[in-house]
Amino acid sequence: MSDPTQTPPAPPAPPAAPAPYLAGLNETQAQAVAAVDGPVLVLAGAGTGKTRVLTTRLAHILMQRKARPWEVLAVTFTNKAAREMKERVGKLVGAPVEGWWVGTFHAVGARILRAHAELVGRQPNFTILDADDQVRLVKQHLDAMEIDQKRWPPRVVSGALQRFKDRGLMPDKLPEEEAQSLCDGKGQEIYKAYQDRLEALNACDFGDLLLLCLELFRSAPEVLAKYQRQFRYIMVDEYQDTNVAQYLWLRLLAQAHKNICCVGDDDQSIYSWRGAEVGNILRFEKDFPGATVVRLERNYRSTSHILAAASGLIAHNDGRLGKTLWTEQNDGDPVVVRGVWDGDEEARVIGDEIESLHGGGHKLNEIAVLVRAGFQTREFEERLITLGVPYRVVGGQRFYERQEIRDAIAYLRVIAQPADDLAFERIVNLPKRGLGDATLQAVHLHARARGLPLVAAAREICGTDELKPKARQTLTQLIDDFDRWRALVSVTDHVDVVKTVLDESGYMQMWQESKAPEASGRRENLKELVVALEDFDNLAGFLEHVSLVMENEENATDDKVSLMTLHGAKGLEFETVFLPGWEEGLFPHQRALDEGGLAALEEERRLAYVGLTRARKRAAISFAANRRVYGQWQTALPSRFVDELPNDNISRQQEQGLYSGSGYGGLGNGGYDGGTSFPGALRRSGPRASRFAGGGNAGGSDAWRAADRGGADDSLTVGTRVFHQKFGYGRIKAKDGDKLEIEFEKAGRKKVMGSFVESVS
Repeated sequence: MSDPTQTPPAPPAPPAAPAPYLAGLNETQAQAVAAVDGPVLVLAGAGTGKTRVLTTRLAHILMQRKARPWEVLAVTFTNKAAREMKERVGKLVGAPVEGWWVGTFHAVGARILRAHAELVGRQPNFTILDADDQVRLVKQHLDAMEIDQKRWPPRVVSGALQRFKDRGLMPDKLPEEEAQSLCDGKGQEIYKAYQDRLEALNACDFGDLLLLCLELFRSAPEVLAKYQRQFRYIMVDEYQDTNVAQYLWLRLLAQAHKNICCVGDDDQSIYSWRGAEVGNILRFEKDFPGATVVRLERNYRSTSHILAAASGLIAHNDGRLGKTLWTEQNDGDPVVVRGVWDGDEEARVIGDEIESLHGGGHKLNEIAVLVRAGFQTREFEERLITLGVPYRVVGGQRFYERQEIRDAIAYLRVIAQPADDLAFERIVNLPKRGLGDATLQAVHLHARARGLPLVAAAREICGTDELKPKARQTLTQLIDDFDRWRALVSVTDHVDVVKTVLDESGYMQMWQESKAPEASGRRENLKELVVALEDFDNLAGFLEHVSLVMENEENATDDKVSLMTLHGAKGLEFETVFLPGWEEGLFPHQRALDEGGLAALEEERRLAYVGLTRARKRAAISFAANRRVYGQWQTALPSRFVDELPNDNISRQQEQGLYSGSGYGGLGNGGYDGGTSFPGALRRSGPRASRFAGGGNAGGSDAWRAADRGGADDSLTVGTRVFHQKFGYGRIKAKDGDKLEIEFEKAGRKKVMGSFVESVS
């Protein structure tokens, strides 16, 4: 029996309230923040609050006095991300944090190198060369070694040297095969000469900022030990994007305390082409046994339909650690998957939907069109200009402002107007013809003296002995070429004339032979230029259109539709996202598959996943049954990624007859057919799609069209009345092989393939 005079024991103290900076974290976010000791991998899915976890975790380490600011290393990929991290952590802890190490890999590497520069042959005030300086330095060595710079352009060689550095390779460590394959077998020699010259100049390039750090750590163990002791905690953002050198650098620094936290998403690793190694994140648990793995799967961005569609797609990848995004948001609208007739219709439909959304009160800057390749923006740019909808091309130039397009148009302007001196100056020595400054100066002087345009002056001066014989012969040939091309305009289809000019001038060949990484994109843009010409009756009409487009001033408003590549969209988000061009050969891109096989296919699928997860409320995928490629109609098959989307989360929209006869269901039966009648079965059993990898019809389309329509119809002659599933009744006005020009009763004049119409009485 208790003593009533005795004071009862005090009730237990309530649990301490969580620190204010931890408020609002969900369960897995809190787990990631609290797991500060030992190796930690945070798999942060798209839209799961990764940035908040990173900054809160840093604040937690400081507030719990686990480390002082200078004992924490946090590395990011951009200066902007580093600045934001500092600002956010400062707000969380209530004061600016001084003395800590937060920055990009290169910034931190430079800081370490300047402190120990003499150990790697530099002075602390060494210069960091920019990309142009690197190219100039490489060119000096190519000149000295008499290496053919047409075959090995300085920019290409500079890029190769940077890729060696991204892999942590010094000149003496180059694999023999790779050294022999660069600069006619002189790869190792030029790399060593380049590095020696950098040392003599007391300079580093960006690659050296990590490569020389690695050399420093390996050659001076006491320096490595100093930083290993200092950095008690290491945090890394976007770990899936690290290259080999960054990976090796981090592993060395983390060996003492092993308190390394890497945050990333293996499903968003899309930069292998610039050295990123998805294997770094996939083998984290092998590199750091006993690591804690936290999966951030609750998404705060997208609707459940969008997330389920993206998750269903990426689940087809084998090389992933695995996670499934979910949300407490409502289902929202299913992802629209739309089949259209051709690229023109795709641009029209998307443009009209954008206009409709805007009319309904949606902001244009919350709408994006994400494409696989830069050349795809052209049709959307022209459609938006027609509609008067402001837009921006993010991360690139507008189509008609791109270098190769301006060059090609300069050729066409000289043909159409020989007095166009600016156009002639642009391309007179492009590609290189050996017409140097002295020759051009002589032409200019003659033009001024005689009051003539440059082309006329060049014609006259070639009849004199003012020029050296070789220059005179070359310039005469160029003027003759322009005369011949100009004569072709009146007797030949203008599209064929342009293809002739691009071929005979050597301009297309210049980009075909170029080893520059952007060369393939420039070739695709030139082919798209030819496609654009088909929409005009003649060359003059096209040039007038281009002038008007280029005069279309940038709208002062910030409310603009964003056009960009999928690679450029990573890290961004929009209310509405349009994803056009989901066709075999384009997406996944055939060149990527040819060069990278299964690994490339998985990266292409990750790129599709990134595209889908940019959308907050609406996502629409589209594919075209027909594309014009360099003036030729080619049949396209839907991307295999369309097959892989879960049916429960998408709304399929397709016109009747788009794939009639192939087993591809239309709108009338509520969607696409399943099983082996789906076009994916045609793709899997038929030849490889190749229309964006050197021409040819996609997916064995000749055989496919024959099966679709029962072979060519010999009755399709000029004057024949025909029926088309989309355009209705019409009459053939012209025929070129299987390509028909038809005047439809309701749709007007169209160019279609003969296999898609049938004659009627």
